[in-house]
Amino acid sequence: MRKIMFAFLLLPAFVFAQQYDLIIANGRIVDGTGNSWYYGDLAIKDGKIAVIGKFNNVTATKVINAKGLIVAPGFIDVHGHIENGVFENPGAGNYIYDGVTTVITGNCGGSADDLQRFFWRLDSMKTSINVASLVGHNTVRRLAMGLDNRLATADEQKKMEELVVQAMKDGAVGLSTGLIYLPGMYSNTEEVIGLAKSAANYNGIYASHIRNEENGVKDAINEAINIGKNANIPVQISHFKVSGPANWGRSKETLPLIETARKEGYDVTIDQYPYSASSTNLGIRLPDWALAGGSDSLKKRINDPIMHKQIIKEMLEMQHKYKYKNYSYAYVANHNADTTLNGKNISEINKLKGRRSKMKFEAETILDMMMAGGAQMVYHSMNEDDVRYFMKYPFNMIGADGGVVVFGKGMPHPRAYGTNARVLAKYVRDEKLVSLEEMIRRMTSLAAQKFQLKDRGLIKEGMAADIVIFDPNEVADKATFEQPHQFSAGFHYVLVNGQLTIDDRKHTGVKSGTTLKGPGFNK
Repeated sequence: MRKIMFAFLLLPAFVFAQQYDLIIANGRIVDGTGNSWYYGDLAIKDGKIAVIGKFNNVTATKVINAKGLIVAPGFIDVHGHIENGVFENPGAGNYIYDGVTTVITGNCGGSADDLQRFFWRLDSMKTSINVASLVGHNTVRRLAMGLDNRLATADEQKKMEELVVQAMKDGAVGLSTGLIYLPGMYSNTEEVIGLAKSAANYNGIYASHIRNEENGVKDAINEAINIGKNANIPVQISHFKVSGPANWGRSKETLPLIETARKEGYDVTIDQYPYSASSTNLGIRLPDWALAGGSDSLKKRINDPIMHKQIIKEMLEMQHKYKYKNYSYAYVANHNADTTLNGKNISEINKLKGRRSKMKFEAETILDMMMAGGAQMVYHSMNEDDVRYFMKYPFNMIGADGGVVVFGKGMPHPRAYGTNARVLAKYVRDEKLVSLEEMIRRMTSLAAQKFQLKDRGLIKEGMAADIVIFDPNEVADKATFEQPHQFSAGFHYVLVNGQLTIDDRKHTGVKSGTTLKGPGFNK
C-alpha cells in the first residue's frame, strides 16, 4: 500500500475513511467542460471518479504522480467501424494508445445485423474500449429488401422501420446512413425520414455519411438537415468535408449551412478527422447503377461489352467533373487478391500492368481490381485549408473513421492510429487553431452529450473513470501514409472504467471496456 500526503484543502472525514483504488495527483485537470485547466487530485473507486480535490492522508492501492501532465476525460471517437476488427483484436491498441476510451460504431449506414447479439459478444469477450453503436440504414435495407436498385415497397418500408425500432430497443444510440454506399444509394429522402422517425421515437440521433461530398455537397447537406427537421431528430453529419479539386475552398459555403440550421433551432453538429485524405472502398469510383445487386451482378456487367464501355465512360466523366487529371490520388490500403499492390496508387498499378498512362486505361485497371474482389482505398482528395477551416468550428467533434486494426496488416489510413494525437499536436499545440480546453471539450463532453452517454465525457465526481493522462508537449501522431502502423506518443496513462489500460505508456492488456446503450434500451 502506498500513501500520498498533501496539506492543502481539508476534506470531509469520509474522504479519509476509505481506501481508494487509485489516486491521480498533481495533474493539470482539463475537465471536458471547456473551462480552464486547474491543479487537482482524483480518487478512483469501483470504476468511478469518487472525489476531486487536494488530498491529505488519503490512501490508495496505486498512486500516479501526474505532475507536468494533463488529466482529461477519455476521448470519445464518434465515428468508428469496428464491427469485425474488435473481435480480431479486442485490445484495440490503435485506439487506446491514441487516448480513445469509447468508440461509436455502426456509422455510414453499416452496423451489425443483430445489435443484441453484437453487444452480447462484446460483453462476453471483453474489450479494452467502451463501445456504443448506431443502427445502419444500409444494413436494415439489405435485410429487408436485398441490394436492388429500386425504391422500397410499403411492406419493405414497414419492415425496415421495425428493424430500426428493434435495434433502438437493443441499445442503438441512433440511425446512421451511408447514402453513397450500396444499397442506401438507391433510397429516396422519404425512406430515410421514415426510419429516422422510428429512431426519434426512442430518443436517438441521425448520423449521416451524406449522399455527395463532392460537387453535390450542398444539396446533400441540406438533405441531411431536412431529414432532421422532418423526423424531429438531432443530426450529426459525418466526416464533414469537401472533396475533389473542383470543390476545394467550398468550406466557406458548406459550414454556413450548419450554422444557419443551428440558428433556426435545429440540433445539427458535425465531426471530422484531421487529414486531407479519406478512406473508403474502390467501388465508389464506379457509377451507382453498376453496383446494384452486389459483387456477382457487378462482374456480369463488367464482362458485358456494352455495359463495360458505359461504365468506363461514366467513370471518366466523373473524373473530369471533379477535375482529377488521373487516378494518382487513389492509393490501395488493402487488396486481398494481391497485397503487393498495397501502398501503391492506381496510376502506378496501371503502369505495372504495362498499360499506357492515360485515364481510360487506369479506369480499366480499377475494373480489373473490382473483378478480383475490390479494395480498401485511401483517397488524397481534400485541401488542407478546408480541413483547418472546419477544425475551428466549435460544434465539430473528432472521429477517426477507422476500425480496430491488427498491427502490421495492410496499409490503413494513418487516422486509424493517430487521429486524436494529431489534433492535439498539430492543430492545438503547433498551429494554435483551437485551445486545449476547447478541443478536449469537443473530444469528450460534446460527444457524450450528442450521443447521450450519460456518465462519460467529464472529470466530475460520480462519472465513469475513463481518463487520459498525457504530456501536451510530447503528444504526437507517429503514423504516416507510408508507415501507418505506429502508435501515437505522449499518452502516459489511460483508464477505462477505472482500470489502467495504459500504464507508463504501455498497454496492460486489461479489457475493462463495456457496451454503452442508447436511451431506448429495453423500453
